[in-house]
Amino acid sequence: MDLYRELFLMQQTYATLFSLANKLQVKGDQYLGSLTSRQLMTMIAIFHLAEDETTMNNIARKLGTTKQSVKQLIRIIENKGYVITVPSKQDKRAVNVRITESGKQVMIDCSVRSLKFFADLFKDFTTEEMDILWGLLKKMYRFDGEEQDGFEEDANVGMEEGLNEDQIRELKEFERRRNHSQNEENKNE
Repeated sequence: MDLYRELFLMQQTYATLFSLANKLQVKGDQYLGSLTSRQLMTMIAIFHLAEDETTMNNIARKLGTTKQSVKQLIRIIENKGYVITVPSKQDKRAVNVRITESGKQVMIDCSVRSLKFFADLFKDFTTEEMDILWGLLKKMYRFDGEEQDGFEEDANVGMEEGLNEDQIRELKEFERRRNHSQNEENKNE
């Protein structure tokens, strides 16, 4: 066992993940427009929670961050009119966060815009590689014994119903870009 090589790889992996997380946030923000990546992920977390479980603590757990960080994000999104806070029926000390109609619309718009980002970000990845990467990231997440609360559950963000022409066009463009990337990968094999 080459202990120094393992330590080097751990340090480089951590540094790369740290730098990559920042880069993904900055580049994602450029694609999205109306929301930052963190704001969109916060709203997606809300969609992945039951209506009576959308407390700051649960949202923070879903995002792997602190309640204070979520409070700041919610305040910003609330000022934009995309969410409202209402008293929790289950816990008098807590509030639940609800997405407004304009919030739902901006989420759909940002989700469609994110298709370009995902197509660019994963253009050199096969489906199998993305599956492996996701598995490795989940494995790393649980280094402290805590499982990722995940986003793999189905969420009803409304994209599948009532798509407008622009959204349909973007989905087709996403499919074209993914197919092109996969065809290029196959040529290089």
